[in-house]
Amino acid sequence: MRNAIAARRLARVLGTVTAAILLATPVLAEVDNASLADELHGTDWAEYGRTFSEQRFSPLEQINRQTVPKLGLAWSLELPEWNVSSAPVEVDGVIYIAVGFSVVYAVDATSGKILWSYDPQIAPEKMHFAWGIRGLSFWKGKVIAGVQDGRLFALDARSGKLLWETLTTQPGDNRYITGAPRVFNGKVIIGHGGADFGHVRGYVSTYDAESGALLWRWYIVPGDPAKGFENQAMARAAKTWNGQWWKFGGGGTAWNAMTYDPDYNRIYIGTGNGGPWNAKLRSPGGGDNLFLCSIVALDADTGEYVWHYQTSPGESWDFTSTMDIVLATLPIDGQPRKVLLHAPKNGFFYVIDRATGKLLSAEKLGKVTWAKRVDLASGRPIENRGVRYEDGEALMWPGSGGLHNWQPMAFSPDTALTYIPAHEMAGYYNDRGIDARTYDMERDGPMGINAFHDDIPISAGSSSLMAWDAVQRKKIWEVPLPGATNGGVMATHGGLVFQGQADGNFVARDDRTGAVLWSTPMGVGTQAPPITYSVGGRQYVSILAGWAGGQMLLGSLSAQHGWVGREHPRRLLTYVLGGNAALPPSAPPARPTPVDDASFKVDAALALRGRGLYERCLICHGAGVVAGGFAPDLRASSIPLNAQAFAAVLHGGLQSRGMPPFPELNNADLTALQHYIRERARYKPSFSEQIGAAWHYLMLMIKMQLKAWGWL
Repeated sequence: MRNAIAARRLARVLGTVTAAILLATPVLAEVDNASLADELHGTDWAEYGRTFSEQRFSPLEQINRQTVPKLGLAWSLELPEWNVSSAPVEVDGVIYIAVGFSVVYAVDATSGKILWSYDPQIAPEKMHFAWGIRGLSFWKGKVIAGVQDGRLFALDARSGKLLWETLTTQPGDNRYITGAPRVFNGKVIIGHGGADFGHVRGYVSTYDAESGALLWRWYIVPGDPAKGFENQAMARAAKTWNGQWWKFGGGGTAWNAMTYDPDYNRIYIGTGNGGPWNAKLRSPGGGDNLFLCSIVALDADTGEYVWHYQTSPGESWDFTSTMDIVLATLPIDGQPRKVLLHAPKNGFFYVIDRATGKLLSAEKLGKVTWAKRVDLASGRPIENRGVRYEDGEALMWPGSGGLHNWQPMAFSPDTALTYIPAHEMAGYYNDRGIDARTYDMERDGPMGINAFHDDIPISAGSSSLMAWDAVQRKKIWEVPLPGATNGGVMATHGGLVFQGQADGNFVARDDRTGAVLWSTPMGVGTQAPPITYSVGGRQYVSILAGWAGGQMLLGSLSAQHGWVGREHPRRLLTYVLGGNAALPPSAPPARPTPVDDASFKVDAALALRGRGLYERCLICHGAGVVAGGFAPDLRASSIPLNAQAFAAVLHGGLQSRGMPPFPELNNADLTALQHYIRERARYKPSFSEQIGAAWHYLMLMIKMQLKAWGWL
């Protein structure tokens, strides 16, 4: 990057002929430990969070509070991939994106011209649901990304040629990759997901960045004690589990947060939920179940355990700690302290000493009813009674979507504030009829709780952007946002916080007040975070826009903006001061209209069976068969009305559109699904049903509150 700028300056001095010779030879930045640790040089955005600190803060200030009204579209690039909920990187005037099933593009940052692309060609049987890949990394001339089928690969940044590829998972297992790898010390680390879908024991793996050779692997939860433990940390963790947890895998998948700390040469791993979620099933008799829902510090060279902090001991709610881990130096008790900042799903904001793992503070960010507080002496949450659904059900805040999810937050060293995309939505947990003595993961479902089949109404959730002061332990400002979930954020030295919104607007706010200083339509909503960089002395801002991602399963709550994945664009948008490119047209927001065949007679028994089978469709096609905008709304599709066409799609899949095949479904299964879809297409809740649902909800809230007060 610095070499490229120097070459351009020298070219201006030596003349146009020499300029042509110099600029004809690509010069790539030496992206390494030194550049990724450099917080002051903002020309490039070469890593998922820009630098090792993962602050998502840029020191660039050409675009600032005064100039941002002049920000305009420089160019746009329409993309065919079905999911673009991903974070770009930029090096030496080239943007690299991984979208869909890890299709990688290299795009000229000033023109939007595609320089090359690479498709890793995922096998149809390994396609997993509504989320694609969330990002990629750059290291010494290589672009590195994971694939949902478990592969990790490196490409030559100049040509897109495959340099190496390795399988990080085992053939036939439930693991898959959706997160961005991180690179440090010549090593690349990657985790995986899968604990929500069957038997999985989580781990992270580290590979040589030059060859792809495995260097070390660290398991997050202990395996079968009869087979011995890999290290002392696993032996210690096993003492916090009960029963035969290894038969279920245990979970703990680290699919997102991995932050390298050059000050201590450590890697911090944000770990995931239990498998199954229900702790009564995976660990009868209790136990903290280390290292679920934790931040674990490992030696970056050896992978040896250093320390851990567990945010949700013995978790039963999908309260993952896989949200981003940000490094900062803050004045704590009057002294500068090297800390990490973390806002996991459970609703608390944690400040932890990076040297020791000591908890310094933990405060509620919003509505949190599962715990009263976190005890600073022990580091443990003080839970409210009844939240472990001891009586068979529980209603609490937040739910499994979390108060903060994977959409990254940002930290500004200018304001010492953390900017957090937040959600407010309750969680309902019910395990009635599921017995630990007879529980079967295949039969009873991998989460260990009863599935929720109803549509999620628009009123069920809301969202906001908040500025949190980790030193004063309080909220400085908060502004409401449209819908239930919005994109990740970026802060800059220009005094701005950028965020793409669910309503299709790209917004820049004043980092001190949250006031909107600039807003522009993208033609579609997004969940992706923006980046900023400088080319030829001009600052650019880029963002991927497109309606998809794991938050699309919430039925009407997700569908409220009217985005439909097959009708609305997926695009890469880039802005610059004085930009005047026209945004390509896109379809207006729309709502699908259910179709029907009057001659089709719904069989109630078949519809009930189909409801159970539909659980595998829910993530893409939405709760209650109300599509959230990612995949088609099956109520409005003619395909389920035609048995032959329905079988062809379900058995063969539609890989180009992100639809996996389901060859295990037989004709009787397909018939049951048809009856369930028709039932939902015709469903209109009666007044008594609405009153009954509201009454049950109210009584459950009252019951949970009485338990929290200790009156029950």
